[in-house]
Amino acid sequence: MTTSELPVEPTATPPPDAVDEHLRELDFDPEAVPDPDGQAPRTIVFDIGEVLVDETRVWSIWADLLGVSSLTFASVLGAAIAQGEDHRVVFPHLAPNVDWEHFLDEHERRLGGLQEQDLYPDVRPCLAELRSLGFEVALAGNQPALRSGQLRALDLPNDVLVTSEELGAEKPAVGFFEALMRLIAAPEPADVLYVGDRIDNDVVPAAAVGMRTCWLRRGPWGHLQDPPDDLEIDLVLEGLGELPLLLSEWRG
Repeated sequence: MTTSELPVEPTATPPPDAVDEHLRELDFDPEAVPDPDGQAPRTIVFDIGEVLVDETRVWSIWADLLGVSSLTFASVLGAAIAQGEDHRVVFPHLAPNVDWEHFLDEHERRLGGLQEQDLYPDVRPCLAELRSLGFEVALAGNQPALRSGQLRALDLPNDVLVTSEELGAEKPAVGFFEALMRLIAAPEPADVLYVGDRIDNDVVPAAAVGMRTCWLRRGPWGHLQDPPDDLEIDLVLEGLGELPLLLSEWRG
């Protein structure tokens, strides 16, 4: 499927009473809401891995294929992240005589595609709440094109869904974010909030093109990476549950 074929469904802003009812169901402290400068974004873009999808099964299957324990794989992956290395360096360290790319098809067979069990529990409520509040929701990350069909089969609330393979560029390349902005027809980069777990792949490049940023501190990268001192991040979260209220307060 090409990006021009991706569906974009219109969203309608619910009446104030409906919004209030949604927010009353959220048990958060409005006094804890950060106060970013400027107008709130109209489009919220979510990275996929470790933002929407818990990749535990992905890494565990790789550990099995390489003949090591999940603990060993996780330890080497953590060391690679801490040293600023790409996750691909893990494979030659653990299996130097194996071309891991030869196992991609077998990995996908064992994975069986992304499944409901792979979603973080806060994903569906967050996406649904944001759309009910009138925000446009997009899902976009470094993934092969086959993930689009798998994510659509999960029927997640969204207006736009696209992978890096479909966009023709991978993060942290500027081309990924430029193609994304064209796809969602964002008038200005500041109209977009990018939610990601990685400082290097998500927050820094999104901020560099002028997007607003939300750092979600979960998953290996979210816990091991630290932002540079001069990086201004609009929102820093431990989970997605509070995001709808934070954005509602920001907009209000």
